[in-house]
Amino acid sequence: MKIPEEGQLLRIFTGESERFEGKPLYEWIVIKAKEKGLAGATVIRGIMGFGANSRIHTTKILRLSEDLPIIIELVDTHEKLKTFLDSIDNVISEGLATLEKAHIQFYRYNKK
Repeated sequence: MKIPEEGQLLRIFTGESERFEGKPLYEWIVIKAKEKGLAGATVIRGIMGFGANSRIHTTKILRLSEDLPIIIELVDTHEKLKTFLDSIDNVISEGLATLEKAHIQFYRYNKK
């Protein structure tokens, strides 16, 4: 797959405890991104953060460590990411999504 040098980065911020169709939301999003043919996705688990409700989520407090921050990063063209975001918008009940320019340096894999 080839993506243009000027791509986009979609970041979705959510909580680890968010679920959809019986799966963690982040897992469901990555699977949907692969099904839609997006160039790539990565899930990052945060060790501390807060969102719109201003409640701190951290590994330091045992009861809150069950809902740590999650960032899902997806890279592709603006058109593909916007279409993808529109298709999953109604699934995300809590969180934040950002879309920003990304200058693609390379996109490759090693065929062995």
